[in-house]
Amino acid sequence: MFTKNIAETCHIEALHLALLTLASILLPVNNSLCLELHCYRNSCLQAELVVKKIVKKHFIVDPSLPAGFLRLQFHDCFVRGCDGLVLIDSIGDNVAKKEAPPNLTLRGFEVNDEIKADLEKRCKGIVSCVDTLALATQEGVAFARGYAVQTGRRDGTVSNISEVHIPVPSFSISDALKAFQNISLDLDDLTTLLGAHAIGFCHCGFFVDRLYNFRGLGQPDPNMDSNHVDCLIKICPKPANQTFNISTDPKVFMSQTTNTPFKLDTSFYHGVLGGEALLQLDQQLAFTGITEKIVLDYVKRPKVFRENLLKAMIKLSSVGVLSDENGEIRMNCRKINNPSQ
Repeated sequence: MFTKNIAETCHIEALHLALLTLASILLPVNNSLCLELHCYRNSCLQAELVVKKIVKKHFIVDPSLPAGFLRLQFHDCFVRGCDGLVLIDSIGDNVAKKEAPPNLTLRGFEVNDEIKADLEKRCKGIVSCVDTLALATQEGVAFARGYAVQTGRRDGTVSNISEVHIPVPSFSISDALKAFQNISLDLDDLTTLLGAHAIGFCHCGFFVDRLYNFRGLGQPDPNMDSNHVDCLIKICPKPANQTFNISTDPKVFMSQTTNTPFKLDTSFYHGVLGGEALLQLDQQLAFTGITEKIVLDYVKRPKVFRENLLKAMIKLSSVGVLSDENGEIRMNCRKINNPSQ
């Protein structure tokens, strides 16, 4: 991320795991709602099969798609909760969350639109947009090594750019933890969800300050492996100005220590221990007592990481969920049903 403009506009391609600071509306996990597996088994029997088929079709063409869906869901759930509002387009005088600088590089919208259109033909007005996103994320991660998601959410109706606040990757672990605690997630969840950085890509602009001018000192980040820095410099040129152009900025694999950059495994944690994490926040996991222990445990016991990732994703996807009379079932994921009301 790393001029002032970059800090405002950047976020990782892989998950990023978007650590959103909830400045105006903070919603805890709502345990009173009845989310369940296979919620649409009676009302729209083919829903999950449709999602699986469409996501698989796109995954074959673009194996980085799971990282895109993961990031899209994180950005949705950390502001107002999981309500599908990050999918809304701006209309009239209302500038939607999608237009906020941190959201400009989100992707997966078109695939989600395709899923929703198919489901509307089969069972009109039944499956919410936030659930199509949750199911698409589940299927995407399933191809990368996945989890099972509950359904039964309803779509939100208020999407405003002013509600989006996102920290830069230079956040300390303690600052990132505060953002997670605002939505009832803890340090284990933070450390585990960052493990999603094992898949996908990262633009050089997100970490270029660590290569050339860490903390304004004109030197690389001393916590980065020097050989790793040398390799990245060959790909990521020194910024010539303060303008970040996402369309021309080079990309590298998020995890530099794996031959399977689209497989959601523990390679991210190997990179953290070897000083090869791209983002400063990620690298700090190796230097904070409790997080270092978690990282070491995941490296030794990959199965524990997979189990904990499942739990963390379920917790995240349950944040601020709407049901019953709250929200709506959007007909088109890009606009609310009755914008004039």
